[in-house]
Amino acid sequence: MCYSMGDYETEKPGECGMSSKTVQIEKIRAVTEPYQELARRRIENEPGFAGALLQEAVACLLQNDVVTAQLLLRDITKFTVGFPALAGETGIMEKSLMRMLSVKGNPQAKNLFTIIGALQRLNGLQLKVRAV
Repeated sequence: MCYSMGDYETEKPGECGMSSKTVQIEKIRAVTEPYQELARRRIENEPGFAGALLQEAVACLLQNDVVTAQLLLRDITKFTVGFPALAGETGIMEKSLMRMLSVKGNPQAKNLFTIIGALQRLNGLQLKVRAV
């Protein structure tokens, strides 16, 4: 999975853009439970971690790793504002958001960026783009 989050860098940066969605799903399922507990604890205890995850979700989208981006957005939502608040902010039904941000979800780019914008507003975050 793709996790190069600046101060929050993890073991395997740069694995974004895997060619097979099936392979991605299997890898994600293998680490989902321990990762979710870790993400929940870090979001609760480290104020900047949700922002780092949001930044990583956008980086994964830019590297065509949509599945990882979806799951990161799901976790940020689940462990910060919750799906009801995100639904209210985006105007997208809660069940639709849950489906979009699942492993098998297939959201439109418009919806992903609506979600990213809403998560920034609801969490008091601001992403900045810079060329490297």
